[in-house]
Amino acid sequence: MARYVHKYGGTSLADAERILAAANRVANAVAAGHQVVVVLSAMGGETDRLEGLATQMAGRPDARERDVLLASGEQVTIALLAMALIERGHPAKSYLGSQVRIRTDGAHTRARIEQVEVVALVEDLDAGVTPVIAGFQGIDAAGDVTTLGRGGSDTTAVAVAAALGVDECRIYTDVAGVYTADPRIVPDATRLDVATFEEMLELASLGSKVLHPRAVEFAGKYAVPLRVLSSFDEGPGTLITTEESSMEEPLVSGIAHSRDEAKLTLLGVPDAPGTASKILGPIAVAGIEVDMIVQNVGVDGSTDLTFTVKRGDYERARELLEAVQDSLGVRGVTGDDRIAKVSVVGVGMRSHAGVATRMFDALAAENINIEMISTSEIKISVIVAERYLELAVRSIHGAFGLAAAEAPAD
Repeated sequence: MARYVHKYGGTSLADAERILAAANRVANAVAAGHQVVVVLSAMGGETDRLEGLATQMAGRPDARERDVLLASGEQVTIALLAMALIERGHPAKSYLGSQVRIRTDGAHTRARIEQVEVVALVEDLDAGVTPVIAGFQGIDAAGDVTTLGRGGSDTTAVAVAAALGVDECRIYTDVAGVYTADPRIVPDATRLDVATFEEMLELASLGSKVLHPRAVEFAGKYAVPLRVLSSFDEGPGTLITTEESSMEEPLVSGIAHSRDEAKLTLLGVPDAPGTASKILGPIAVAGIEVDMIVQNVGVDGSTDLTFTVKRGDYERARELLEAVQDSLGVRGVTGDDRIAKVSVVGVGMRSHAGVATRMFDALAAENINIEMISTSEIKISVIVAERYLELAVRSIHGAFGLAAAEAPAD
């Protein structure tokens, strides 16, 4: 007998039919003799609907009350799935995050999990009862409902799995696993059998939507085996595990991309200690995340400083820079919010040379200009014009021989 966490996302719970299908999958696992804890998101589109209602009430909704509102979405799905399991003869019990005692800090709308109490869950499992837990939510020290931010149900599932010491945390979604690239852009992308936590964290952070980066980080920290599976079709999915569990690593495991990019350039920045801090300080105070940074030193002793932000933060970041450019002695501020980021990821890059050259040659063959470059031990990212994004992904994917013998099913 194995113990699993099953997590189902919004697309897997979009309507009654899909909720019943998820219940059938859980019931089959229980009937096979396994212990299963279920973690659910809200029905597809429900969180967006609730967000819309909140903004109708207030331009900037109170964070505490927003959490109370958004947490209601999962209450619907856990009750419905528990009903479906009971109807099939499998005892089940639904739990809100506060009932499980998923303890978080007090940062409303972006809380972090501090502890998961599992005594009641273990008692249920030993009694043959399947716990069905609301993802995305918890409770702080003051007893207030908190939410974990978008993608938080993945994090809930991994935290529960870590606390219970399960054999696997299975993330059921609308794709059959993790692919070498987005199959919508590269039809012959290959499903990966295995990926490391490190690779998956890079892929998730760089634009892959299959898993939330926080969940992957949590899983890696506590060595929780993750498996990404389709909730619609049978298949082995992709196992996310430790690097030591893999055999010979491929040179490149996947190509990630993100359209949510914009860049800002400050021209003629004085080349003096502390200048970069004065530029990026107001950006940080405004809660705007900076990604790639490039500084070029000119012959006149000044520099040009370029950095990227999320596209939604572009206008605000530009306003902040323009407000301080005179005091910093900067000649001007330029920007571009029609760029994209393309990245190659693979732990095999540690022991192989020439990855960057092969990537750059593939882009050059398509006459695609590289605007910025960023590297880490297992990742190379480039910024290109957004209009070249899909061509760039396909050309790099082909250059590294990642195509499948047969295209994955839709």
